[in-house]
Amino acid sequence: VSDASGCSMIALLHTGAAKFPQNLLSSSRQAVSPLFPAGVLKGFSSIVSRKLASHGFGASMAAMSSFPPQRYHYFLVLDFEATCDKPQIHPQEIIEFPILKLNGRTMEIESTFHMYVQPVVHPQLTPFCTELTGIIQGMVDGQPSLQQVLERVDEWMAKEGLLDPSVKSIFVTCGDWDLKVMLPGQCQYLGLPVADYFKQWINLKKAYSFAMGSWPKNGLLDMNKGLNLQHIGRPHSGIDDCKNIANIMKTLAHRGFIFKQTSKPF
Repeated sequence: VSDASGCSMIALLHTGAAKFPQNLLSSSRQAVSPLFPAGVLKGFSSIVSRKLASHGFGASMAAMSSFPPQRYHYFLVLDFEATCDKPQIHPQEIIEFPILKLNGRTMEIESTFHMYVQPVVHPQLTPFCTELTGIIQGMVDGQPSLQQVLERVDEWMAKEGLLDPSVKSIFVTCGDWDLKVMLPGQCQYLGLPVADYFKQWINLKKAYSFAMGSWPKNGLLDMNKGLNLQHIGRPHSGIDDCKNIANIMKTLAHRGFIFKQTSKPF
């Protein structure tokens, strides 16, 4: 390689660094190294790094390289909405059943399960419930029962490979209520079994307190504020709450936090 072509290669790498494959970038450095003093190559490397960063590529590469390995292949983010009123009605019944499948390596959402559920004990939603959750009567009328939704959850889990014994996954909720109180309580009332995969979970509030050193009294709102994140969607929408949980988890993971089960074995 001549001096002139070597200089051309540096110019190419400088102007197109963000699109240049890393293996070729490394090979190019080796090709031009005999032609330039170490100081020049160091400056060249600095220029390329700044160029990558200016395109947002350097930052993402740095984040990926420092991303700690998690203990689970997948996190299953879940947040129920249920019938409610003031004073509280009994029994409460799940009316929104969302799950986000979060890749434990990338912390990106890979799949979504989302269904509304028709309540049977108190089939008519209260004005308080609609105002709180944004769920109107027409969204639950004619929808599957909880038993049918649980069957579809199991089908989705199988389709996503989450029932494979070699795949480690765990549910994540904002608090213990969803899987410690709400689901087992309603299943007991209806005489339905609770699948084993619902019996272990991570309480995001506890995980956040371990990572940040403070308890989020106001749940997702406090966690978003503590991490300088924008709240996604409307509070008490099950699917929007799941998106906020996933975003908080991704942010904590990028800061080096390793998520662990917080629930006690059943």
